[in-house]
Amino acid sequence: MLDRFDLVVFDWDGTLSDSTAAIVSAIQDAAADLDLPVPDHATASHVIGLGLHDALARAVPTLPAERIAEYSARYRVHYLAREAELVLFPGARELVAELRQSGVMLAIATGKSQHGLQRALAATGLGAEFAATRCADQTHPKPHPAMLLELAEELMVAPQRTLMVGDTTHDLQMAEAAQAAAVGLTQGAHPYEQLAACRPLALFDSLAQLHQWLMPNR
Repeated sequence: MLDRFDLVVFDWDGTLSDSTAAIVSAIQDAAADLDLPVPDHATASHVIGLGLHDALARAVPTLPAERIAEYSARYRVHYLAREAELVLFPGARELVAELRQSGVMLAIATGKSQHGLQRALAATGLGAEFAATRCADQTHPKPHPAMLLELAEELMVAPQRTLMVGDTTHDLQMAEAAQAAAVGLTQGAHPYEQLAACRPLALFDSLAQLHQWLMPNR
């Protein structure tokens, strides 16, 4: 399967990093701080990976425009309080290392900010494994295809030779719009049924299953 691709692009939160619960809690706690209706878990998890304004419009639709900065500040407080406890999903390091050893290029396309991703890469020690990254504050956020198209152009890879790995429908829709292939992981923010509706190449419950699919003889 890996012979089909020159570039594998990973989402970060919910795909490599087991951070969905921390993000959901921060979204909910920030809403409570501002005395806004607190979104339920399904609503809060669904917006993970979207750009700031799209995420807020869905998660806290009653938030006045003039309080967006205040909400964002409270979200950062709650998220950063949990950030040091975040870990990679089992098998993440092994998969990334073996993909690199196989000669395929790796990149990240994430809804995180540049600063947030750099903190995460530094904390995990994975920064050197990725040839390029795109974050939501650098270009159009997901599900717009810009992240994947820009990565493919920068790394001189055809979108059709690119595989997107993500845990949300936003990831899979971005890949479809960019004419790239995609696989979904059910370990993160969006449930199996929503991911399956996007018709990815495959769906997996874990990175170990993805590893076996990509590299069955490893």
